[in-house]
Amino acid sequence: MSDVFDPKLVESFILEKLSETKLPSIAVAVIEDGRVVYSRAFGFRDAEKLLPATPRTLYGIGSVTKSFTALAIMQLAEEGKLDPHDPITKYVDIRFKPKLGEIEIHHLLTHSSGIPALAYAEAFIDSSVGAGETWLPITRDEDIFVFMDKTVEDWISAKPGERFFYLNEGYVILGKIISNVSGKPYEKYIKDKILKPLKMNRSCFTREEVEELGEWAQPYIINKDGKLIKSRFPFGITADGGLISTVLDLSNYIIMYLNRGKFDGKRILSEQFIETMTKEHIKMPYEGKPEYYYGYGWIIKNFLGQKLVSHSGSVLVHTAYVGLIPDKNIGVAILANGSGYPLSQIGEYILASMLGQNPEELDFVRRERILKILEGTYHTYKKTMKIEVKRSGDFLLAVEKSRYWEITTILVPEHLDMHRAIFYTISRGRKLPVEFIIEDNKVEMYFERYKLIKTGS
Repeated sequence: MSDVFDPKLVESFILEKLSETKLPSIAVAVIEDGRVVYSRAFGFRDAEKLLPATPRTLYGIGSVTKSFTALAIMQLAEEGKLDPHDPITKYVDIRFKPKLGEIEIHHLLTHSSGIPALAYAEAFIDSSVGAGETWLPITRDEDIFVFMDKTVEDWISAKPGERFFYLNEGYVILGKIISNVSGKPYEKYIKDKILKPLKMNRSCFTREEVEELGEWAQPYIINKDGKLIKSRFPFGITADGGLISTVLDLSNYIIMYLNRGKFDGKRILSEQFIETMTKEHIKMPYEGKPEYYYGYGWIIKNFLGQKLVSHSGSVLVHTAYVGLIPDKNIGVAILANGSGYPLSQIGEYILASMLGQNPEELDFVRRERILKILEGTYHTYKKTMKIEVKRSGDFLLAVEKSRYWEITTILVPEHLDMHRAIFYTISRGRKLPVEFIIEDNKVEMYFERYKLIKTGS
């Protein structure tokens, strides 16, 4: 293991986030120089039965599946069976006409088809786990083609290749292309051409396979009060987010990428096509630094001066993150049986430690620490008025209450450091600054015409 990696610091951070967000369990594997150098699980795969999670525990990996789908497309391209710049209509029948230009396989791989998200996956997951009002009983990929009927023509908003719109449905179409070109069902192709060569023996797609393999992470919904609600897994999702795996299996997948397409002496994909997959094809619409790009089933950005190739996944009741830094030959896989703290941030915390950096200095960690300090009860002079300040994601909420009314003001951060934090809100159409001064154990808040002192957590 790298001399700079600090397992105790990482474990402390993970347990802190498990406690804060009520996640039932997290499993982690860290890869360096072609081998797993650290693996551990925290919490319970079944909280009701108090069954502990392990690195062998099965979780759904959600949209991390997209990189497997993209890899399969690249394998078929390497065999000369398709070209990423072929129009999709060469391989599948679609019910709509792309009115602004021909949609290529490349456009689906990079989410640049010009079709904004149709939210089939969100509706299907919500209906499957009982979390939403929409009922969308999708049972096979053909149902997505029915779902994407001719009205999609009116939904197209940009020329192909012009704009990034994350489109789950596009990856379902890619799965169908894989089936049609290879002559195998998508799931069988992935097993035969990717999972088996990579010795990912505890990875699968179906309920029956999960029952046979055992050690399944019970899916949970964490409600608004932080309570765990036993739920169901949305079996039926495939090429856009249906793979089930373990952190140890995913470690083999990461090792193959770090080895530029080779695993255990076998070539899964040529180095040239691996480079194509992890190339910055289209800029994602996030302002600020670093800039985010989408490759083929992967997100690429600069992280502490290094190229980070990663992807997150979520089916609400299971979440995932895989990240690798090819030039440093390191990677991480993280899985959880719930949606709580972003696993991408835990992943970056680990990777920062692997790079010899202090992960506590990462922007998101520093921001979280400051927001936590600012949360609490504030009073004006002689407690004539009270405001409760609480965190909501990246924002703060300032709540004033009386017996008859309640006013909640959203505070948007502009500048944060450990001594002075500046937020703003909109009041009567005007931008109003809100300032916090942090000094030793004292926090002052300047809100409109008031000065308030934090008196409780």
